[in-house]
Amino acid sequence: MFAKLRCSPQHTASLGVSIQNPTAQTQDLLQQGKMLYEAGQFAEAVKVLQQAVKIYNSQGNELRQAVALSNLALAYQKLGNLTPAQQAIIDSLKLLEKSSNAQNIQVLAPILDIQGSIQLDLGQAQQALNTWQRAEVSYKQLGDQNGISRDRINQAQAWQVLGFYRRGLTILTQLQQQLQSQPNSVTKAVELRSFGDALQLAGDLKQSRQILQQSLAIAQKLDSPQDVSAALFSLGNTAQVQQDFKGAIEFYQQAAAIAPNSITKVQAEINQLSLLVNTRQTAAAQTLLPQIQTQLVELPASVTSIYARINLAQSLMKFGTPPEVIAQICAIALQQAQHLADQRAESFALGTLGSVYEQTKQWSIAQNLTQRALIIAQTINAPDIAYRWHWQLGRLLKQQGEIKGAIAAYDTAVSELQTLRSDLVVVNRDVQFSFKESVEPVYRESVELLLQFQPTHPIQATLDKARQRIEALQLAELDDFFREACINAKTVLLDTVVDKDNPTSAIIYPIILPSELQVIVKIPNQPLRNYTVHKSQNEVEATLKKLQEYLLEPDMTEEVQALSQEVYGWLIKEIESDLKESGVKTLVFVLDGILRNVPMAILYDGQQYLVEKYAVALSLGLQLLAPKPLTQTKLNVLAAGLVQPPQNFQQQFPALPEIKSELNSISQAIASTTELLDRDFNSKNLESKVNAVPFNVLHLATHGQFSSRAENTFILAADGPINVTEFDRLLRRRDETRSEALEMLVLSACETAAGDNRATLGLAGASVKAGARSTLASLWHISDKSTAILIGEFYRELVKTKVTKAEALRRAQVKLLKDYPNYSRPGYWAPYVLVGNWL
Repeated sequence: MFAKLRCSPQHTASLGVSIQNPTAQTQDLLQQGKMLYEAGQFAEAVKVLQQAVKIYNSQGNELRQAVALSNLALAYQKLGNLTPAQQAIIDSLKLLEKSSNAQNIQVLAPILDIQGSIQLDLGQAQQALNTWQRAEVSYKQLGDQNGISRDRINQAQAWQVLGFYRRGLTILTQLQQQLQSQPNSVTKAVELRSFGDALQLAGDLKQSRQILQQSLAIAQKLDSPQDVSAALFSLGNTAQVQQDFKGAIEFYQQAAAIAPNSITKVQAEINQLSLLVNTRQTAAAQTLLPQIQTQLVELPASVTSIYARINLAQSLMKFGTPPEVIAQICAIALQQAQHLADQRAESFALGTLGSVYEQTKQWSIAQNLTQRALIIAQTINAPDIAYRWHWQLGRLLKQQGEIKGAIAAYDTAVSELQTLRSDLVVVNRDVQFSFKESVEPVYRESVELLLQFQPTHPIQATLDKARQRIEALQLAELDDFFREACINAKTVLLDTVVDKDNPTSAIIYPIILPSELQVIVKIPNQPLRNYTVHKSQNEVEATLKKLQEYLLEPDMTEEVQALSQEVYGWLIKEIESDLKESGVKTLVFVLDGILRNVPMAILYDGQQYLVEKYAVALSLGLQLLAPKPLTQTKLNVLAAGLVQPPQNFQQQFPALPEIKSELNSISQAIASTTELLDRDFNSKNLESKVNAVPFNVLHLATHGQFSSRAENTFILAADGPINVTEFDRLLRRRDETRSEALEMLVLSACETAAGDNRATLGLAGASVKAGARSTLASLWHISDKSTAILIGEFYRELVKTKVTKAEALRRAQVKLLKDYPNYSRPGYWAPYVLVGNWL
């Protein structure tokens, strides 16, 4: 569950607000508090700092009392005790505000830094941002450039938590330019490292790696082993998120080898072990494990060493280590957390110990530990931990046959994930989670529970809840893809569209569960219904992977039809007669998981493909931007095409000589077309045309790639790739100047990244980010000649016959299938999918 340790919190605040000339006694106490804090003994630091606060109070020394209180707040924060931390920092600031002398201004800024970091931990991102902006003003008064840089990094993080990813990144980019002009120093190395970590959290991995390499180079020049080791450690974390596992292991090895202290060494080795276990490098993991165990025994009790043990326990559970060994590691972590009075760490240790007992099927002990962990997480208001223990409790109750309680526990876990939605990616600064391991299963298992344990057929409310939950998962996947909460547009329920606006459409929601495939169906003016296909997730995925492979092979049409017929049996056969009786003409699929990588148009009933009988569209979920038929709108097209890819992409992508005829066929069908071809199609020109030309259809005829990672999702322009997040920025500016909606985005030569099971997230992401009502795109790229024919037919049908977008696409696909023998294979006409508004 917890993939990697981090060296430090992402927002920067440090114990060390200090003043000149304190008395000897309190100086000793402050120094002692600082040493205890730095050793990770936060509970001891609290006791010492409380004494210092009392002494300063009795002396009537408000300035020094304020400093001691701020340091006390930081120690409380580290213990997860956010309420007393908040109170201490408020008291500290009140004392400072009583008088305003030069010394007060000097300590105000670092105290505000601490207040901001506590506010962010409390989920008060807007207040944290305001506080850090105030602190920056103070640092400017003091001329403290390092303080300004630190606050800018903090502000960028607050913007990201608030969902303003771009704004956060803009601040970081400006900061980078300022840092570059500074002379090399340890401070510069540390600031660059913080910057690199912030970029990694924001999902800008390529730049994160570059910045961290700079930090490393400076630390090496200055011969600072501590900073060299820390930079290597951060590089390992970034490489791991990039899925460069070999590189990450090497960085962790180097970080451990040069680490000047044992805790950093152990952290790097535990992250390395986690990767070795996940990539099944058993021999290397077995060699490394005894070293880690020996070093852990020698480590003094600290919060860092507790999390090191918890992460080690998580890795060992996957490694098949005997449960009693893992339980012993968790028990020590728990003991230390209790001794240090760190409630956050105590909750983690208890919950992790609970999951060890879950593995050994000792349900009641596991449940008791989980409930204790949960009570602590709720006491310290930590939903990022609490959701995990609600989920664990749900699993345990299910195993014991307490289904009602299990459903309630899962419901709470899901609602806590929903509240965390805007800052899920930056929520946990002590242990890093993987979306696929820590979020996705919560939704899937809860839906399985809802649908499997119904006495007879599930009632309407249950079916509705199940599909809403899968939609919430799809939105969470997109948030994870973009590192921000991304869909906040005003939407309408698909059911309303089907029952009122377009009663010839039906919606099909296949849901892939571990042991079966559930299909929920909405037929116009009928209640929801569902049916179960007794195929496990592994069986479903194996069939669909095979079908995906065969679709791209020229001589496998029979095999494609056989597999397509099997999938048709899963999704359509059961409702075939109902669809006919209800006069349904369009099937809208809300697809789940790997189903998104297979075009539904190719489903085969033994005689015909689905596209020969129905128009087919995809939706991201139950909601849709307000539906409006395209036939009511005059089309204005901005079309851009690239025949020859840029030089350094020519090996990866072939030329597209038919693009000129594709653009010609568009301008023949639609009089109002603006074109950018070849060299004219560069990011600068595209941006200026987007802002200057009135258009409601954006057609991009160029290579591109959809991936499950935002940084690998792009379209190709003459001056290189335009990444999906840059594409978003480019189109958002248009939104600011023009009121007309982007009715349609067409990406005619793109493809999903090979071997990437979640690649269509990139397609969904491009569609959402463009703010397009619908997107027409290809899942793979075959022949630009067949593309030119299909696209020409699509636009002709749209304009001449005034049919829906889904029907226009259907007719264009059937035309290729029936009238062009060279292109009748599914590989030519099937890859085109319509996402979003099908009207």
